[in-house]
Formats: sequence, structure tokens, C-alpha cells
Amino acid sequence: MKPTKELLAAMTLEEKAAICAGLNMWMTQGFEHHGIPALQMYDGTNGIRKTNSNEEMGITGENIPATCYPTGSAIGSSWNTELLHELGVALGVEGRQMEVDLLLGPGINMKRTPLGGRNFEYYSEDPCLSGELGAAFINGLQSQGVGGSVKHFACNNQEFEKMVTSSEVDERTLREIYLSAFERIVRKANPWTIMCSYNLLNGSYTSENEHLLNDILREEWGYDGVVISDWTAVNDRVRGLGAGLDLEMPGPAYYNTKAIVKAVEEGKLDEAVVDKSAGRILELVRKVKEANIESAPSNIDYHELARRAAAESIVLLKNDNRILPLDSEKISKIAVIGKFAKQPRIQGAGSAKVTPTRVDIPWDEMKNIVGDKVEMVYADGYPKDDHLDEQMIVESVALAASADVAVLFVGQPEYVESEMHDLETIELPLHQQKLIKAVTEVQPHCIVVSSSGSALAMHSWIQYVPGALHSWLTGQGSGRAIAEILFGQVNPSGKLSETFPVKLSDNPSHMRIHGENGKLYYREGLFIGYRYYDRKEMVPQFPFGHGMSYTTFAYSDLKSVQQEGNVHVTFTVENTGTMSGKEVVQLYVHDEECKWNRPEKELKAFAKIALAPGEKQQVRFVLEKRDFAYYNTKYNKWVAETGYFQIAISSSSRDIRLRERVYCNFGEEPVSYHKFSLVNDWISTPKAKAIFESYLAEMNKHVNEQVILDDVFVGFWGDFPAIKIFQMFGQTWLVDRSPDDVIEKMIAVFERN
Repeated sequence: MKPTKELLAAMTLEEKAAICAGLNMWMTQGFEHHGIPALQMYDGTNGIRKTNSNEEMGITGENIPATCYPTGSAIGSSWNTELLHELGVALGVEGRQMEVDLLLGPGINMKRTPLGGRNFEYYSEDPCLSGELGAAFINGLQSQGVGGSVKHFACNNQEFEKMVTSSEVDERTLREIYLSAFERIVRKANPWTIMCSYNLLNGSYTSENEHLLNDILREEWGYDGVVISDWTAVNDRVRGLGAGLDLEMPGPAYYNTKAIVKAVEEGKLDEAVVDKSAGRILELVRKVKEANIESAPSNIDYHELARRAAAESIVLLKNDNRILPLDSEKISKIAVIGKFAKQPRIQGAGSAKVTPTRVDIPWDEMKNIVGDKVEMVYADGYPKDDHLDEQMIVESVALAASADVAVLFVGQPEYVESEMHDLETIELPLHQQKLIKAVTEVQPHCIVVSSSGSALAMHSWIQYVPGALHSWLTGQGSGRAIAEILFGQVNPSGKLSETFPVKLSDNPSHMRIHGENGKLYYREGLFIGYRYYDRKEMVPQFPFGHGMSYTTFAYSDLKSVQQEGNVHVTFTVENTGTMSGKEVVQLYVHDEECKWNRPEKELKAFAKIALAPGEKQQVRFVLEKRDFAYYNTKYNKWVAETGYFQIAISSSSRDIRLRERVYCNFGEEPVSYHKFSLVNDWISTPKAKAIFESYLAEMNKHVNEQVILDDVFVGFWGDFPAIKIFQMFGQTWLVDRSPDDVIEKMIAVFERN
């Protein structure tokens, strides 16, 4: 391709406007006479959903077969950045083989509520975990010349009326929770595209939200890639173009091309704005078509990778009396109950649904492992719909009673979890709940394997089962992965990437799930997920970061020290059990001294390490200043305050193994004052306090009631604006000047000195 500046000079205004919209459902506009090829893009959060035709959406039918990997909620529970990079590379290689230029993923929106209809596409409730996994995936994918599209930017946390609902989010919550993962990915992986969401954000569609797309994404983060719309997310195309929305999808959108040209001709839109977006699209084409592709394995076994990814994502929730792994030498008969054993749910529904190349069936894989040594019997267990069938329960109970152990495959039905509608409950269907309880009454050796794309409430049955394995929606290799974990051929190592509450009403967003009259207020603020349960001192069913292993791990020798601004943390982990395994170590930070409201702890680093029995490994983390910061809306910037912090090393958010207190010197933040700065603000630094006291001393010469900044006075008046102190006590002094004059003079003296 010719240089972008030269291409823009050769293109007409109509052509530059036209290239800012797609050619059809899945392609960008190309111009052969300018040597500009078109790009092809397809959905791809857990595999490539390439349609049979670029003119069709292809959601309801079968598409071109591709590897179906674990969904976002599943792979998020792997906590394995190396695995995410490997998956990215594999999808890049497979994508190029399928002539895919852009993959529309990953989805990294925060899980504000477990009822979110697309939660299965998203990694986590925590921005650090989501950001690190997303960056690793993008780096792997783009190393193979296939661009990523991080989505959905931003605050797309529900499906209910999402195209007409405004997510009302305060600036600090927006920055610390809902934008933080996007920012981390932009800085660490520079995704070639970012996809805006359908919803409005604080009253403005994200497709035309200047604060979001320009002020934050472009100016603050320095993002120079392409922002594309979700399909039909555009509202006002001219306004969106001015805000930084480069590419409208799907195309060809003739009417908006005409609107752009008309706006330029009438002087309502600067042609330089069109050039900027068209130029970014041309640079995207160049990145894809002239990519410097890194070397990758020549013969990737995609299905085996899908199996391994599933195994790393499955979470062992409960293992009383070490019922797992099953020993085929000590068992003669296993009752397998539940349709999902033979008709597994491997993914969610909607635009992310992949047509898999093959599917491992749990029942078949279990039989392959035990062979003729163990008799296996099966019952459907429950109907396809929600109705209660007592006879199916009776048959299942009889089968379970005749066996040495029962393995129940349960989960949310496919029609429950899909794009375009939210879940109504996080409980299993009533029939399945009754089935589990009935089976446990006759068979104490009972293991439940659950499938869902979001957190499940298990309070009605979990206490009755000694073993519980959450398999999520783990793609086409999940059947083999489940079987190998059940029989101990693979040691489970997944950990929950979201909190499992006891019941839905425990969730912090429960009273504000759908919003009213087109507005949804995120009034829980910073406190989503584990942050909320920590602050409320509420015990969840299973905490964020929880996941068991068939071996045990010991932590020791924590050391934290600040060097040249960064905090270096080291500790040792040892496999104290008898089986090789992987442990996810988690580092949380707590600010002891900040006056602003902050969570009890926040995830800031993690690693997944593999250890043989008896093996030790020293783990090192380097925390930057930003890891200790909060977004200060007073100064509109990230602030890390000098003081004491706690470093907690954990096996889950509630299983803290090591803790250390460290003093961090981040220097003194610049202080500024305004008309209504509080007394406490003015006495917070020696310099400002001296100025305040000098003016009080002058006032005291002219008034009867003296004002002295002692503990008693400050204890009562500390949260009063200083200007009001002069207004309250200094009326006989304020003859030729006003309280405003005094404060302006104080501020001027402070800034001058």
C-alpha cells in the first residue's frame, strides 16, 4: 500500500466517508483503484464464528466449523496469562487459515451482576485479572497478523434494553472498575481495534461519547487504533465521527456516508476529522496486510489445546473426605445422571456461538478411561424444559442407589444464557435441585458437575454433596477435561474469577439490576464482586479466587520492599502434597491510611505456578505506583498517597496465607485550594496551616470570640469550609472585604510561596 498521507490525498471526500463504514455485514470497504484491500472480521470471544456468507448475520444457523475454546467466564478462571497468549496465537494461526483479518474479541466488561446475559463472554468481576488476561490474549493474537477488538467499551453490563439505557456511573467508579481493564490492555497490548458498546454512558451513546472516546481513550491513554461500532450501535454518525468513532458496522450505510459528506460541505464537520478516521482505518489495513508475523508452531493441535484450556479452567469447589479423584480400582459401578453428560453445554448462545469442529462427550470420555474395569449406568435425570418430572427423579434415585458413586451433570439450560436477554435467576432449575437432594438421600458418595456461564447459587443443595466441580462452558474439549479431572489424570487448577453468592439478593447490584425510565444507576460504586462482600463482612458461597486442588501448597518468606518507586514482593510456595499441581497465587493491596473510601483489598498481581511434590519456587511481583493509587476526582488524576499499605498473599480472596505491612513513599502530591476547601484541607500541610493561622490571628484582633485551631475546635469545625469560619466568626472584621476576598488572598499566598 502507498503511504497513508498519499492515499488520503488521492481519495475523494465521498471515498473517505465511505471507508468509515463497512462494505457488508463482515467486511470493511476496499478500493482496488487505490490499492486498498478490504478486511474481513468475525465474532471471536471463544472461537471463530465465520458465517457462510458475508451478507448474513448467521446467529441462528450453523457456520463454518472452527475450534470452540472455553468461554470468557471459563478461561477467566484459568488465571493463566501464558495460556491466554497461547490461545491468542492459535486463534491467529487458525484465523489466517480461514482468511480472518480481525477477531471481534475478547469481551472484558466487568460482571456487575451475575444475571448479565453475556457474562459467559466476559472474564471476571475484577479489572486486574480481566486486563492481564485480555492483554496476553491480544498480544498472542496480533503476533500472527490478526487484529483483536476489545469490547464492549464501556459499561455494557446488562442485556435488558441495553440499546436505550444509560449506564449512570460516577467518574471514580468508571475509572477504577469499568475502564481499568481496557486501559491495561491498551497500554500492554495496543489492540488494533476497540469496539464501542450499545448503551449510553451518563446520557450519551458510547458511539458518540466524546469524554469516553476522545478525552480518555485518545488523549489520556494515547490510543491510536480504530474504534469500531458494535453492529448498529451508531446513533448520530456525524457526532460519533467527531468524538472518535472511526468505523461503522455493518455497512454499507449509504445514508451516513451522505450525511458525513453533507456535514463537511456545509461546514458542520471539518474534513480533517474525516481524514483522521479514514487514516486510522488505512493504518489498520496496513497492519493486517503487512504484518510482521512472529513464528508459531507449524502444526497446532487445536482440539488438544481446547482440552487443555478446559482442564485449566474447571474449578474444584468442594472435596469433602477427598471423594475426588475417583479410583477406578476401588469402584465397581458408577451412576452417571443428567443430560449434560451426553449432551454437554460447551458455550453460550448468540453472536459468540461457534460451530465446533468436534465435541468431546463426558460419558464417552469417562468410559474410555475406566474401560471394562467399572460398570457405568446412565439416566437422563431431568427434562429439556423446566417442568417437574417425578418419574425421572425416581429412576435416577434407583440408579444412584445401586452404584458405588453417583456423578450428576447439571447446569443452566442453553436458552437461559444468551445475548439479548438477561438471566432471571442464578438457581438451577427446580427439577435439578430436587434431583440432587433426592439422589444424596440414597447415595452419600455423590459428585455434582455443574455447567453455566455465570455464578450459580447452590445453597439449596451444596451442603448435601461431598464433591462439586464447576465446569463452566468450557468448549469442545470439556468432556475429556472433566473425565480426566474426575479420575485424577489431571489435577484441577481453576479458580473462580467471580464470586458465587449464597443467594442472588446478596449481590450488591440486586436492587438496581435493570434501571428505570432508561437510566441504570450504578449506586454500589466501587463495591462490586469481592470488594462488596469484604466491606459487608458477608460470607459468599464460594469467594473470588477460590479453587481446590488434589495436592496442597504452603506459603512462606514474604518480603516487601520499595526500591526506586516500585515495590518488590517475594515469597515462596511449596507443593506439600503427593501430586503435581498448579497453584494460583494472588496478591492483594490494602491502603491503611487513605481518607477516601477504598475497598478492603484489591487484586494487583497474580501468577499460576506448576510444582511437583516437594518442589519450592520463589515468586516475584513488582508493583508500580499505579497499583497503590485511586482515582482522585478532586484533581482528576490517579493518586498514590505516601503511607502504610498491607500486602496480602492469598490462595483466594478469603484465604490469606501471608501478610506484611509496608511503608511506601510516593512523594507529596501537589496540593491546591479553592473557595470551599475545608478547614481540614487547610491544616493538612504545615505551609497551608501557617497561612490559615496568620489570617485567623488577624481576625482575632477584631472579634470577641477567638478562633484557635486546637483539637476541640478542629474536631467540631474540621469539615466546615474555611470561608465559612470567617463568615461565622469574623463579621466585625469583614468591613472592607468579603470572605471571598480573604480566601482568594490565602490561595494567592499559598500558590506564590
